Amino acid sequence: MTDDKDVLRKVWFGRIPTCFTLYQDEITEREAEPYYLLLPRISYLTLVTDKVKKHFQKVMKQEDVVEIWFEYEGMPLKWHYPIGLLFDLHASNTALPWNITVHFKNFPEKDLLHCPSKDVIESHFMSSIKEADALKHKSQVINEMQKKDHKQLWMGLQNDKFDQFWAINKKLMEYPPEDSGFRYIPFRIYHTTTEQPFIQKLFRPIAADGQLNTLGDLLKEVCPAAINSEGFGCLLDYWRR
Repeated sequence: MTDDKDVLRKVWFGRIPTCFTLYQDEITEREAEPYYLLLPRISYLTLVTDKVKKHFQKVMKQEDVVEIWFEYEGMPLKWHYPIGLLFDLHASNTALPWNITVHFKNFPEKDLLHCPSKDVIESHFMSSIKEADALKHKSQVINEMQKKDHKQLWMGLQNDKFDQFWAINKKLMEYPPEDSGFRYIPFRIYHTTTEQPFIQKLFRPIAADGQLNTLGDLLKEVCPAAINSEGFGCLLDYWRR
C-alpha cells in the first residue's frame, strides 16, 4: 500500500462539492447567501468549516451565535466521523453538490458530541491511530515515535498536506519483512439501515490455512448480510491507517 503513491494521492485528494445553507429559522440582519466548498473526504467537518462559520456570522448578531453544527435532511452530522464517511452514509445517492444545513443554536445534545476546539479533534484522531496500531503492531510503532512525529501526522491531516502526513503515516502501514503481516486488520463496518453504529471485531489478515484473507472473507465472517441481502447497506471505514 505504501508503495502505491498514485492510489494514495487519489484517495487523499478526493473532494465532495458541498453547498452550506443557513437554517431558515436562524435570525439574520440580512439575507444569508449559500457558501460553497470542496470538502476533503479524509478530513473532519470541524477542521474545514472555519470559512463557513465566518461567512454566516457576518449576517448574524453576535449574541445569536452559540455553537456551530451541521445537519443533512434532518440528520445531525457527527463531527468525529470523516467527511467521506458522512457523505457515503447519508447522501451517496443524491445529486451534487451535497446540501448541508448550518445551525448556530439549539445544539442537539442527544445526537452530537460537543467540539469546543481543534484539540478535541486531534485527541480523537490520535486515539484512533493508537487503537489501530495496537491491533496491527501491539502499539510498538506509535510508541517508538517522538511527540514531534505525532504532531506532524496531525498537522498533515489538519492542513491537507499529503507529503507531510504520509512521511509519518507510512511507518504505521508497514511491517518488518520477517513478520507475516499485521496481527489484526483494524476496520469498522458502518451500518446505514440499523441502529447499531458499526461492527468492529478482531480479524486476521491471514487465514488458518495460510491463505491471505480478502475483503470478501471479512464480510462473510463479520457482516454476512452485506453479501446475502440486497437491502442491507454497510460502509467500510479503514481508518486511513
